[in-house]
Order: sequence, then structure tokens, then C-alpha cells
Amino acid sequence: MGSLLQFLHDHLEMAYIVVLSVFLGVEVISRVPSVLHTPLMSGANAIHGVVIIGAIIVMGQASPDNYFALIIGFLAVIVGTLNVVGGFVVTDRMLDMFRTRKKKTDLQENRNG
Repeated sequence: MGSLLQFLHDHLEMAYIVVLSVFLGVEVISRVPSVLHTPLMSGANAIHGVVIIGAIIVMGQASPDNYFALIIGFLAVIVGTLNVVGGFVVTDRMLDMFRTRKKKTDLQENRNG
């Protein structure tokens, strides 16, 4: 615990930047219109694909006795993969909503026409 406090004391500016980045990210994301949600989700999926590749590279370069790097790399691969798969599932469900409306409209036109 003491080493963490010492690190924060030595790098206080970095801690301020991280905290301000979190607040800025929340503000930016909360103001995104729903029309842009799907394209932004696709971009986030691509970014997390890069994170997965980087984590695999880090795990491959780490020495076998460096358990910290291996665990962090493994967690990065797992979390990145969950985010990519979840993003594709959400995007697919959103696109299915639009396809369903079109199919229902086509079925109603065929019944009436």
C-alpha cells in the first residue's frame, strides 16, 4: 500500500490526467446520438481487436517466470474478447431490429395486396 501511495505522489500529474480523462469520456459518450452508436461500437470492436493482439504479443514476449505480465496479458485477452464478442452481438441485435421491421412490412403488404 505504501508503494502505491508513493507512486501516486511521484506521478500526481498522471493521476490528474487519468481522472480528467474519465470525466471527459463520460461526457463525450453521454452526448453521442443513438444514430452513431452502431458505427462507434464497430470502431470500439476494432480497437479491442488491437488490444487482444497486443496482449498476445506481451504474453509471448514475457519470461515464463513473470507471472504478473502473464496474468495481466491473459486478463487483457479475456476482457478484450468479451468486449469484441459483446459488441458484435449488440450490433447484430440492433441491425436485426431494422430487418424485422422490413420483414413485417413486407408480410403485411403481401397479405393486403
